[in-house]
Amino acid sequence: MTHETATATAHATESDMLATRLGAHPLPDGSGVRFRTWTTEAKAVAVRIDGKLHPMEAQDGGIYEVILDVPVGTQYFFVLDGVARPDPYARFLPQGVHREAEVVDMHAYQWQNTAWRGLELKDCIFYEMHIGTFTPEGTYRAAQERLPYLKELGITAIQLMPVASFAGQRGWGYDGTALYAPYAPYGRPEDLMAFVDAAHGLGLGVFLDVVYNHFGPDGNYLTCYSPRYFTSRFSSAWGEGLDYAEPHMRRYITGNARMWLRDYRLDGLRLDATQAMQDDSPTHILRELADEVHALKGTHLLLAEDYRNLPELVTDHKLDGIWIDDFHHEVRVTLTGDKDGYYQPYKGGAAALANAINRGWVFEGQWWPLEDRPRGQPADALEAPSLVYFIQNHDQVGNRAVGDRIHHLGHVSPALFRGASTLLLTLPMTPLIFMGQEWAASTPFPFFSDHHGELGQLVSEGRKKEFEGFSGFKGEDVLDPQDEATFLQAKLDWQEWQGGEHSRTLRVYRHLLNLRKTDPVLRNRSRQHLSAGSVGTDLLWVKTETEAGERVLLWNVGTAELKLDTLPLPFELPGDVMFHSEASENWHQAVTELHPGHALIVRTTP
Repeated sequence: MTHETATATAHATESDMLATRLGAHPLPDGSGVRFRTWTTEAKAVAVRIDGKLHPMEAQDGGIYEVILDVPVGTQYFFVLDGVARPDPYARFLPQGVHREAEVVDMHAYQWQNTAWRGLELKDCIFYEMHIGTFTPEGTYRAAQERLPYLKELGITAIQLMPVASFAGQRGWGYDGTALYAPYAPYGRPEDLMAFVDAAHGLGLGVFLDVVYNHFGPDGNYLTCYSPRYFTSRFSSAWGEGLDYAEPHMRRYITGNARMWLRDYRLDGLRLDATQAMQDDSPTHILRELADEVHALKGTHLLLAEDYRNLPELVTDHKLDGIWIDDFHHEVRVTLTGDKDGYYQPYKGGAAALANAINRGWVFEGQWWPLEDRPRGQPADALEAPSLVYFIQNHDQVGNRAVGDRIHHLGHVSPALFRGASTLLLTLPMTPLIFMGQEWAASTPFPFFSDHHGELGQLVSEGRKKEFEGFSGFKGEDVLDPQDEATFLQAKLDWQEWQGGEHSRTLRVYRHLLNLRKTDPVLRNRSRQHLSAGSVGTDLLWVKTETEAGERVLLWNVGTAELKLDTLPLPFELPGDVMFHSEASENWHQAVTELHPGHALIVRTTP
């Protein structure tokens, strides 16, 4: 699809778009609800409402349609050759993915903050949030009450983990099966709209994690309507691949992206595991998504989770940014010495960190031993905002046996964690903070799920086998994802940040986020003004130099005190300390020693 075609599609009238949407949609003139579905399997199709069948008329190309005089809030099944099936295009599934859909008027919510036009990626400071564990209640409404806290912290963009409907009463959301229906335990569609509306009123963007590379193992009814949604040409860990060359599957994905951004007024999408979105179409699905999203009114962004280190995701497919695993992995190895699994190829230490910062990522064509082939290309064409950096996220915490955060490990001192945080928040790359990270939360974030019967047992057993090759873990150490207690311990404790090391860490985050926005040099978002290096094995330096002046970060990643006046730094050490990760706000004017884990930011000009 060309950019011009995408623009024309995005700007089609509401009535034109309504006439081709699948699912149930109230007509604009109030004359009823249009029920529409596509199937290549069924010969007789009907809508079942309150036990009564309403036959649907066959249209061209396997489309079935009927207009009924029923109110918003009506619950319904589609019935295919006598078998009731949930609507895979449902806008809400109040009783779960296996039950009736509800007719929703997506235009009934009265938006308050209509002047909001979105965020540029350079202005984003992401805060990744799981709605179910962010608050004790685990709802949109409860999370909405915490938005002023995030504003005061210095966050500019909320990154929601997936909210598309999945089976069970708890989960991460990556097993979504009804992509158009927000997960009912978090609240109703209008509750999600109110959350976004309130965020915009505070100047906060809201982004959503979406999964377009697979469907969950329980509750996917697309194949009941047509097996053509999937293909044996590609495969994944979850079975057959999505057939993006099939127009209905392609439209299922692109229409879903438009729905989140148009109807819920979200500011952008984070695309899960784009390396698994295999497409042999003339126009790759990623490029079509980018064209359609960028054609919408306002600023909307697309970010890829993709470990391959491919700049073409931005330069050719026109996505806006990429989550960068390499930076996290080098920080992790530096702080912990981990060498299990995918950490094995990383060196850690000051020199390795400097290389990652200078190059944008680490692997740019070198041999990748985990797949026995080269990985990556140089990131020279990408500017800093397109590189999303983090030292924690849901995967890097939750994919550990007990969901322990990096600061939970005994050999990672609070000072070392705050030093790593200083690095993250002062680089020009786009930073992402995982919920609770800002106060070094004591709560873990383990993997949790709620699958029933044999599937649930397989998930529990598979989780134990996953960690058999990891040192430091035994089978009994691995938390059972099916146990409700595993989910409950992931809920943040909103009392603990008010004292001790938690409070101290939170003050560091607040100060750094303010500095990132207000300092004329640290506001820089270009890699062209950035350089990094190391002295010995333990001192990392990062220099940002613009017309407004020069800032130098010094971080001791080792275990011994460093005498700065004796080290062969490649520049004269400035004496004006802007920030010390372990000092009070009365910064020292001269620092000659840097203790283990401590970080400084110094300047040469006022």
